[in-house]
Amino acid sequence: MSGPAIGVLAIQGDFEAHAKVLERLGARARDVRTREDLEGLDGLVIPGGESTTMTLGIDREGLAEPLRDLIRSGTPTLGTCAGLIMLDQEHLRLLDLTARRNAFGRQSQSFEADLELNGFGPVRAVFIRAPWVEEHDPEVEVLAELDAHPVAVRQGDVLAVAFHPELTGDDSLHRWLVERANGAIRR
Repeated sequence: MSGPAIGVLAIQGDFEAHAKVLERLGARARDVRTREDLEGLDGLVIPGGESTTMTLGIDREGLAEPLRDLIRSGTPTLGTCAGLIMLDQEHLRLLDLTARRNAFGRQSQSFEADLELNGFGPVRAVFIRAPWVEEHDPEVEVLAELDAHPVAVRQGDVLAVAFHPELTGDDSLHRWLVERANGAIRR
């Protein structure tokens, strides 16, 4: 049996890097640009990029409701950097939180940090024009903070982080997604 089909929203951002990590872990990565690309997915990645451009692309392709339906149905989802923003209450309204764009500064203020992610252990995190979680409901589990701001959260089958795990050699977050997607196939 082949691995789970995991879509990577390919409207803007470094979606190819996510696809490579997923394929290395045995998943079948699929670029998602249209509604039809969402059919038959076992998991989803909403990558980093520029949230305004992503919003325009999602609107142009009529993807907002199909994405909401897919994720609300329990499809395991990983959102990274701008993906965290896209999942918040001001965008796709899938996580009970609001994110602050460019919270750590502009591109020139990008940095790396070692984080301890609850349930994952230590990870090296690359922050590029990164958001943080400004406010969140109690249902949102905070997995890691930086400077007293949440930068990794989970709610149900959605994991969202303010950094770029695809840029490091640590595949633990993608492995979580593949394992969850495999579990969804078995159910």
